[in-house]
Amino acid sequence: MPSQITEPLKKLDIKDAAAPTDKSANDNALDAGDSDEGEDENEAPIDGAPPGVAKKKRKRKPKKKKAAGVIPTKQSDPPRVLLSSLFPNNSYPVGEEVEYIGENAYRTTNEEKRHLDRINSDFLAEYRQAAEVHRQVRQWAHKNIKPGQSLTEIAEGIEDSVRALTGHPGLEDGDNIKGGIAFPTGVNLDHIAAHYSPNAGNKTLLSKENVMKVDFGVHVNGRIVDSAFTMSFDHTYDKLMEAVKAATNEGIKQAGIDVRMSDIGAAIQEVMESYEVEVGKDTFPVKCIRNLNGHDIQQWRIHGGKSVPIVKGSDQTKMEEGEIFAIETFGSTGNGYVRDDLECSHYSRIPDAPKVDLRLSSAKNLLNVINKNFGTLPFCRRYLDRLGQDKYLLGLNNLVSNGIVEAYPPLVDKKGSMTAQFEHTILLRPNCKEVISRGDDY
Repeated sequence: MPSQITEPLKKLDIKDAAAPTDKSANDNALDAGDSDEGEDENEAPIDGAPPGVAKKKRKRKPKKKKAAGVIPTKQSDPPRVLLSSLFPNNSYPVGEEVEYIGENAYRTTNEEKRHLDRINSDFLAEYRQAAEVHRQVRQWAHKNIKPGQSLTEIAEGIEDSVRALTGHPGLEDGDNIKGGIAFPTGVNLDHIAAHYSPNAGNKTLLSKENVMKVDFGVHVNGRIVDSAFTMSFDHTYDKLMEAVKAATNEGIKQAGIDVRMSDIGAAIQEVMESYEVEVGKDTFPVKCIRNLNGHDIQQWRIHGGKSVPIVKGSDQTKMEEGEIFAIETFGSTGNGYVRDDLECSHYSRIPDAPKVDLRLSSAKNLLNVINKNFGTLPFCRRYLDRLGQDKYLLGLNNLVSNGIVEAYPPLVDKKGSMTAQFEHTILLRPNCKEVISRGDDY
């Protein structure tokens, strides 16, 4: 989820044909019923035979054993198997670990830094769990998204999968704050670069010609993994996607402890803007969307306060040990600049919002719902609908106007242009950099 620059889941009690006539016989019958052997110890006389004739043994049916619970060993399609059942010891896959270089090369073997890393085991387990959920869901999504599907179907397919794998349906107070969806699923088409998620009633269908940015987040205990990819069924814009993916990888390569933001931005811009896209007889240079940034991530806060530019600038802020960043880049065949447009779907409670005496009862009630279900995590109108809220728009707008909730409208470049996005989350661990969301797909 980008940071925008605002300019500035019988006994068979078999009864003998001749019923027992005394207690002893009854006891024998009971013993036979409880026997684990495959035959009854009581014997029934052959039909029509006089007493004393040899008896034929009657086989009793074996007891049906209850089916033992089968432990799943692989993910289902669509993803519905709780991830922790696939990794019972909390040993989730490690992301791509990259050694520090230059002045930070010593960190790889320094015992103090290695110790600091080891004491972060719980933190890393939560992050790696969230990252593996993201990998499994996005790989399923990339394989199953097809032209003709509605944007609502695509977004809800991803969100239902995340909720199933994390084990947090998010319908009870506080459940979504424990884990699950980190922010609304963005399904941004063409010139729409970010923050577009369908509201109720949206009937937009994905077409073969669209270039769609899929941006979604997963969290476990507020440890947010933010990662995005772009897909298209028309090869016209392959170079655009290639440029943005290469630029994102360059940003990841440059990022590290004590690295200045301006240096990362310059490196990203140099890579991305070395590409061109041919559309018919026209050739378009790929431009960085200069007012969209990467950002740091804090617990339960998708935008922590630091920005990672994707163009050259003068920001001398440095990355620091222990910080988490979303390295994301956006490329465009248009102006390389976005503005707010279209119907808003994304909202988030402002962490340090001032206390306001709300006079509108619908606003008070809605704020209570937001606090209990999302806290400082972003949400969208579909999530409020899912919780059974209705007629809340007046109250929502009142919270926005009072500076308690922030609205994030879709961000668009000029109509007719195409935009692309790729993003990964990195952890600046004491002894190495971990691209926590890295997968076989990208």
